Amino acid sequence: MTAGSGEQGHQFPERASVRRRPRRDRGLAPAHHSARGDLVAWLASALLMSVACGGVDTPPTMAGVSDSVDQVLYQLRHNLTLEGVLRAHLEADTAYFYQVPQRADLVGVTVVFYSPEGRQTSRLTSRSGTYDWRSGNMEARGDVVAVTPDRRRLTTSRLRYDRPTDQISGPSDFVFDSPERHLEGESFTADPEFKNVVTTRPRRGVVREGQRR
Repeated sequence: MTAGSGEQGHQFPERASVRRRPRRDRGLAPAHHSARGDLVAWLASALLMSVACGGVDTPPTMAGVSDSVDQVLYQLRHNLTLEGVLRAHLEADTAYFYQVPQRADLVGVTVVFYSPEGRQTSRLTSRSGTYDWRSGNMEARGDVVAVTPDRRRLTTSRLRYDRPTDQISGPSDFVFDSPERHLEGESFTADPEFKNVVTTRPRRGVVREGQRR
């Protein structure tokens, strides 16, 4: 989920607890699949197609739930690296993986962003989200809150992270507060440190007393 290119790899645990439902196609008898074979094929595909991914810290629990969802991971812990440097850490209570579009729908999302020097720049939480394994782009939805160590805070209902540009944007109403200013608007763009928050549709903006230059 960071701009640039480099060594990339998505590593899943070699062993996981897997449960699959047999498919039923128009009244035919259930087809018999090898759960281990399906899992190996899926993980190999994810390894080849993933972008800007790192390793998983804690082995998650997997289970198949429906014909539309290929795998479900509980307590997902995922490091995203660029050229061997940690740039973000993704956590989700539940992750629903779809093999063909290479997409994961997330529930209970936390993302921590890091600078190239390893400094934490911001922490984002949301009720749900989506992660695209091909592009490395991410979207957070529902009660989105982003905070930084230097007391910057942005709240909105929808936020997108664009990996190629390393930029954050939001198409919905937002409120941003920092020690220097207060800003409200209908949409915004920002960097992962939220030092440059810009809106073309401002509703209200205030420069804090003592911070005017």
